[in-house]
Amino acid sequence: MSTVPHRRAARLPGPDAPPSFARARSKRAKVRAAGLDPDYWYPVEYDAALRPGTTLATRFWGHHIVVYRGTDGTLHALEDRCAHRQLKLSGGEVDGCRLTCTYHGWTYDGQGHVVHYAHDLFGRAQPEVRIPSYPVVSRHGLIWIFPGDPELAGQRRIPHIPEVTGARPWARLDASYTWHAHHSMIIDNVSDFTHAYLHRKYRPFWDARLTRHETRGDSVELAYDTFVGGGRFTSRFVDRSRVDTTGIELAFQYPYQRSDTGGSIKHWCFVLPMDRRTTRAFFLFYFDSLKIPGTRRQVPRVLMGPLMRLAGALAVKPLLRQDGVAVEAEQTGYEIHHAAPVVELNPAVGLFQDLTIRKWEEFLDRDRLRPRPSPIALADGRVPADAHR
Repeated sequence: MSTVPHRRAARLPGPDAPPSFARARSKRAKVRAAGLDPDYWYPVEYDAALRPGTTLATRFWGHHIVVYRGTDGTLHALEDRCAHRQLKLSGGEVDGCRLTCTYHGWTYDGQGHVVHYAHDLFGRAQPEVRIPSYPVVSRHGLIWIFPGDPELAGQRRIPHIPEVTGARPWARLDASYTWHAHHSMIIDNVSDFTHAYLHRKYRPFWDARLTRHETRGDSVELAYDTFVGGGRFTSRFVDRSRVDTTGIELAFQYPYQRSDTGGSIKHWCFVLPMDRRTTRAFFLFYFDSLKIPGTRRQVPRVLMGPLMRLAGALAVKPLLRQDGVAVEAEQTGYEIHHAAPVVELNPAVGLFQDLTIRKWEEFLDRDRLRPRPSPIALADGRVPADAHR
């Protein structure tokens, strides 16, 4: 069966472009221009992908950040620019726990201080130069940065997932994609189960009926009566005698998304908003146990890992690729038809969007009270020039 045709989102300059957050009037225009509050932890890469002595160039809402791992394995995160000529430090060299710009050899420590100059200082004392640094940790196999106010990093918590960190961790499946789509489109997608038609070949869920949707603080909680895991591959391994697969509970636990089927099939989606039209999504699926096809016996724990890799290749990743094609097509459609009337039938989607808009407005309000504007707020020009006078 055919799926949504792939179309890479095209950049629309000038007056035909969608409005900025400040100029947006409709809910859809506001949510598609809103950023995510930087005063939370966000994943940027898998921990195993960044070897000692290497760098990673990433972005948060248009702001460039370099993450590097010292030769001792310690993680560091700095603004991705040398204070001298503004070259990207991600193109530099790691020496111990320091990072050296490849141009003039200015060397930075993990707190962003220049600690060495590889050239003559022309009779001057060594100047005190510093660029912003960011809290960075490894958790759940991912590298997380805190791009906002570092004083708040200790108050925010990366989601606790005891099922994958306990003494007997569940089998897990990881997948990550960079999509040319606004982050809110991805949250809409993974929480709105009315798009089962897109996945009709794999049937991860179908015939969904929304039974609950409500906002509680900074979280939107919802539930569907639906049939989960009906694909030709997954249906053989799900133990329906033990796991209730007739419903699913989800939450947009800002800025993260999670789901739970019968207490035994769970997932998290963590998004990194790179800019207004580019998002990296990290998916973590984990399973209590599965059954051997044709029996009621559980798959031995030693075989769960290989089975997860097979499930990823045959079932999970193909349907996520379908989601990617769809959200990228939605981004293209929005950029062309952003002024078109909005027709949205699922009431839960409106709650996701209300929460995203409110949290971004709260961040901008906090930022206006600071002596200097946050680079995150400035990244797409949302702060008026006189807002901090």
